[in-house]
Amino acid sequence: MNPYQAPLAEMKFLLDKVFDAPQTWASLPAIAENVDMDTAMAIMDEADKISRELLHPINRSGDEQGVVHQDDKVITPDGYKEAYTQYSEGGWVGLCGEPDLGGMGMPKMLGVLVDEMAYSACNAFTLYGSLTAGAALCINAHGSDELKEKYLPMMYSGDWAGAMDMTEPQAGSDLRGIRTKAVPLDDGSFSITGSKIFITGGDHDLTENVIHLVLAKLPDSNGISLFLVPKIKVDDSGALGESNNVTVGSIEHKMGLKASATCVMNYDDAQGYLIGKPNRGLVCMFTMMNYERLAIGIQGLGTSQAAYQMAADYAKERVQGVAAGGSPTGASSDPIIVHGDVRRMLLNIRVLTEAGRALAVLTGQQLDIAKYGEGEAQAKASRYVGLLTPVAKAFLSDRGLDAAITAQQVFGGHGYIRETGIEQLVRDTRIAQIYEGTNGIQAIDFLGRKVTGDNLAALTEFVNECTTKLASLDNVDEAHRAKVTDLLQQLISAASDINDKKIDKPAVINACAVDFLDAFGHVIYGYFWLLMSGAAVAHSDKEFSAQKRYLSDFYINKMLPKAEYHLAQVRAGDGTIMDMPESLF
Repeated sequence: MNPYQAPLAEMKFLLDKVFDAPQTWASLPAIAENVDMDTAMAIMDEADKISRELLHPINRSGDEQGVVHQDDKVITPDGYKEAYTQYSEGGWVGLCGEPDLGGMGMPKMLGVLVDEMAYSACNAFTLYGSLTAGAALCINAHGSDELKEKYLPMMYSGDWAGAMDMTEPQAGSDLRGIRTKAVPLDDGSFSITGSKIFITGGDHDLTENVIHLVLAKLPDSNGISLFLVPKIKVDDSGALGESNNVTVGSIEHKMGLKASATCVMNYDDAQGYLIGKPNRGLVCMFTMMNYERLAIGIQGLGTSQAAYQMAADYAKERVQGVAAGGSPTGASSDPIIVHGDVRRMLLNIRVLTEAGRALAVLTGQQLDIAKYGEGEAQAKASRYVGLLTPVAKAFLSDRGLDAAITAQQVFGGHGYIRETGIEQLVRDTRIAQIYEGTNGIQAIDFLGRKVTGDNLAALTEFVNECTTKLASLDNVDEAHRAKVTDLLQQLISAASDINDKKIDKPAVINACAVDFLDAFGHVIYGYFWLLMSGAAVAHSDKEFSAQKRYLSDFYINKMLPKAEYHLAQVRAGDGTIMDMPESLF
């Protein structure tokens, strides 16, 4: 199996030529002083090296060895602790963290690409840092100055980890049923008691402390509050003290991601500190949740890139059969890359992966403007972040699994056995469609809250901006431009129809949401391909330019029609879904 190689030329092209990162960064003073394209490329070069030389070598061994729960300790696979030490010392955990609290202050546009490299190299390892970064973001947004100053420097440095503790056995996606309790103490802190399940990175031996963000209920309250609960108590000077009665009941035995510690966590009068206002815990936690949703979309994207590289390399090396019409070299057998079906599979993966990277960078750009911008630009970016985040999570992770399975098919029988490594990708990425809110829930959030919740205002604004951009593009096929423009308007029409029905047919959003999100995803991927192919015309590398034209043509002709299928499903409504009596299932 060939080592992972980050697609640095693709990444630079997106930042510099498609989304004009230098202009975005220059318009945001808080970012402009930290980064330019030279800095960004230096960081990506180093991230490529770290992913290839440090993370990729522990990917398979970590899966084979897995995490062990022994004597109340959670032990990660061999090499993980050493890799994490080197990774955190390099500043990667705090890459986008606040500079005044120990972070590097890099933009999210860059951060999503660094995350992609790490997920491509080793899914399980990358989750540890992702949870820490998300927890730090939440503390910074909603915690008191005291909490931020005490905890964030140690989290950005990677000395302490973070975890998100929401799910309980009786309360999964619907958190109203949680039973974990928080009782006020005389010193202003709280005593936390309860249990949580499916806690990624809940405990491990990579860091000396784990900072848990725990949802719990105050006495005589139906509301949910958020608490910072350290595994080890921290005194006023920042030094570690005694155990905080935060323990691991067990670790989950999973289909994949075996080197990622997914824990059952128990809190027995653990000391916690309120984050944000009482009974407003979900509002605060969604800061972390939305971060992790994007991160899990990037997990799917990283899987797609890794799967493509593995399958493309194999297809060029594996000799089997003869090309239709005879071997171009006169050989008795040809590499399977000559076969139309193999090319179809590889092209499917590639066009979805490169457009998916564009979605990730656009979402990162809007996050940067929403955080550091001002006025209407900031407000608009916030609306776009709300619109794009559930799509990034669901569409990227769905396509990530598709890519892994398709790549496995390229390998044929060799894809089903351990040695090639592709079956691990299938197992590892399957969870991405489930955790941080299943993709069905993401779609319901997208259609129910982000699209029809404001009566299509954000969607219409976004579509109009895309349409205007398309009209201004040079060097694109006119028929392709017209097709994507028409489908953008069809999105508005289909959404308007749902919006008109949502009161009289309350099940219509739930029943049509996945198809609408998929339609949106396929259409904006068409938009991205026209952006990329148009920008590539002026590229100094003519092979790069030609490649983008071929890929864009393939996407528009072969993949974009899927949007019409999903739009037809949306227009069909909920009748045939909801009509059959429950007793007949």
